[in-house]
Amino acid sequence: MKLTLFLSLVFIASIMLMLYSGVALVQNKKFFTSAPKDIQEVIQEKPERFRGAHFLGYTLALISALCIVGAFLFGAIDGIKNGFTVWQFFARFLAMLWLYKAFDMICFDWLLLTKSHFFQHYYPEIEGCEGLNKYGFNLKSQIIKLIVFPFVALLAAWICTLFVR
Repeated sequence: MKLTLFLSLVFIASIMLMLYSGVALVQNKKFFTSAPKDIQEVIQEKPERFRGAHFLGYTLALISALCIVGAFLFGAIDGIKNGFTVWQFFARFLAMLWLYKAFDMICFDWLLLTKSHFFQHYYPEIEGCEGLNKYGFNLKSQIIKLIVFPFVALLAAWICTLFVR
């Protein structure tokens, strides 16, 4: 259980690094596809904040993506070594996905978007957008992910059990 919580924290920290990389360093509109529509409309392309910012941002985003994959692979390898059953793998993967989703909904959607001025610091043109006050703007997408995650966890669990001796 401790390892699952640790891997969940690695997953969440990696997502945070990816968000920071996209918002602060890469600053590409493509990173805002999940933002409220009114924010997507007013965001403007930004020049590089400093020389090498885009390269650094993409590099950090790649590292964070590798850490996310690594967290799940490490969890799978540990489970294989310890002879996990399909339900133990399922519980580990589902816990990791649901903990991430809870963090996403509370910290990213509510705290960062509606309460802090994180995004306005990098994109001052979004100040006053209605979407900054709309917690739950992507509720349908969040619910779909919460419903799909158990199936993803079950599939991953089944695949992992194929490697257990």
